Order: sequence, then structure tokens, then C-alpha cells
Amino acid sequence: MSELGDIAPRFVELAHGIVWSTVSTTDPAGRPRSRILHPIWQWDGQELTGWILTGKTPPKVAQLAHSPYAACNYWAPTHDTCLAECAAEWVDDLETKTTVWELFRSTPMPLGYDPGGIGIPGWHGPESPGVNLLRLRPWRLRVLPGKDFLQGLPATSWRA
Repeated sequence: MSELGDIAPRFVELAHGIVWSTVSTTDPAGRPRSRILHPIWQWDGQELTGWILTGKTPPKVAQLAHSPYAACNYWAPTHDTCLAECAAEWVDDLETKTTVWELFRSTPMPLGYDPGGIGIPGWHGPESPGVNLLRLRPWRLRVLPGKDFLQGLPATSWRA
């Protein structure tokens, strides 16, 4: 089992290179639900935090109220994979939403993008009512570069 400081930078590098994640939650009946989302991750040397600008749809709200956890799984055609199992929470304060909105806008593509320019109705800025922010705090990470997978090497993992 690796230390967080060893695996977090490797996770961020793979996740940011792949960009799109299958994000899974659990509905109130205990069934898994998945969707494709675009997290951005910040590693400050101590803590890894994921951010997702997304809609606060009734299914997402109900699922996270039932079980406040999400799994973010990344896969690339090179068989690079990484996984973050996280505590997930809605963040409603405008200051944090503005900071994360600007983080997405200032990060180079393909990871970064202009959230106001992607064509979602009502997404004019971080203060728009339809713009919601989900914070992810991993309790488990797994990283397996495709070259290691193809050589039969095990994944690197960390658990809080």
C-alpha cells in the first residue's frame, strides 16, 4: 500500500491526461448509477481534492443524500486506468464556485474549458442558479498505467 504523497501526483497525471471519468453513485434502492463527468483534481502536497461543475439533478441529489460517496473511474485506449473512491458533497458558497469556475477556465485544454461557453442553458457564470459544484475527497486511490498492466504488474493503491 502506497502513501498518499506517492500516489496522488501519479493519479492526477493519469486522470488529467484521460480527462473524462465514469462517475458512479448509489441510488436509494442500492443500485449503482453511472454518468460521464469531467473532474479536475488539485493536489497540494497534503490533500487531494476533486471538483466537478455539474447540474444538481434530482437523481444526483437523491443518490448523494442516500450515500454521500462517488467513484471516479478513468480508462484510456492505452489501458491506463485510475480510480478514486471519494466522499462527495455539494458546495454552495459563491467564493468556492467562482474559484473552481476560474480554475476550469484557466487550465489548458483538453482538461480546462470555458464552463460558460459549452452551451448549457443558464451557465453564464458561477453565480448562475444551474451551476453546481461537487467536491470529491478520496478515501481510496488506484493507479495502473497501461504499460504496467500489459506486463502483468499490479496496480498501485492507497487507502485512508
